[in-house]
Amino acid sequence: MRVLAGDIGGTKTLLAVLDRRADGRLDVLARQRYVSAEHPGLAPIVRDFLARADVPDITRAGFGVAGPVVDRRSRVTNLPWQIDADALAAELGLHSVALVNDFAAVALGLQVLGPADLEVLQAGERDPAGPIALIGAGTGLGEAVLLPSPAGPRFLASEGGHCDLAPRNELEIALLRFLLKRHHRVSYERIVSGPGLVTAYQFVVAEGLEPELLDTRARMAVEDPGAVIGSRALAGDDPACVRAVDIFLDLYGAEAGNLALKVLPTGGLYVAGGIAAKLLPRLREGRFIAAFGDKGRMSPLVRNMHVAVVKNTDVGLLGAGLAGLA
Repeated sequence: MRVLAGDIGGTKTLLAVLDRRADGRLDVLARQRYVSAEHPGLAPIVRDFLARADVPDITRAGFGVAGPVVDRRSRVTNLPWQIDADALAAELGLHSVALVNDFAAVALGLQVLGPADLEVLQAGERDPAGPIALIGAGTGLGEAVLLPSPAGPRFLASEGGHCDLAPRNELEIALLRFLLKRHHRVSYERIVSGPGLVTAYQFVVAEGLEPELLDTRARMAVEDPGAVIGSRALAGDDPACVRAVDIFLDLYGAEAGNLALKVLPTGGLYVAGGIAAKLLPRLREGRFIAAFGDKGRMSPLVRNMHVAVVKNTDVGLLGAGLAGLA
């Protein structure tokens, strides 16, 4: 059976036609990436995609949306879009449209991933019947919980990335002060996100922790600043970029550990989102896991949890397709 699937984020909207095989896996028949902010809403993008894809017999759709979903409606957190599943179905002539939080879609997508799609950062112990926690930085910071049950998985969507930032040392206290000059309230998403990585770099330079290299500044003026910081940190040729990524990974790991303490994910904690996949060599070095496990008396508990990075960046798209087929 074929389904239209969409991963709707503040930066990009990824659409695909998926075909479910007999073994339950999903094949991609057609796909297209759109810059979200260049369009007034989701419906015009879908119409353009379906016209280009020219794949017949599409009657079902599933969309993972970066924002809360209530009564089959969602306001995208980092876009001026409002999505109504029923109105969208009527407008596009579809039999059914499923609308889920983007990290609920990621949780669904885990079901069709293989070992090659994951990289284990901490083996720990894993109970296949236990709850699963998900966290992932992209345009924002997403968090969600999956609860397996005999009736099928139950998803608890979350806006936990907007919880108050909790600095753990003098450097992070200085970072909080830096952010409070810009914002009345500071959440984890202010640093643990694509824009947040740029903010961490600005903090490093402004506080004189590392000098700004002129060629980095020049590249950031014409390229995506977050991508420049990440690539230079991976290359190790710009101390300011390296320091910014260190701060980012420390707080990313700390918040993942906070989520683990709140959920007790005996089924594992999974790190999704495009940034983790791109910075995977740095995650392997251990900063993320060190911060994850630095929980005082609770450290032995979280250090025994299974933690893995989702390397397949289509996981949300696949999960949205499964939601549309359900």
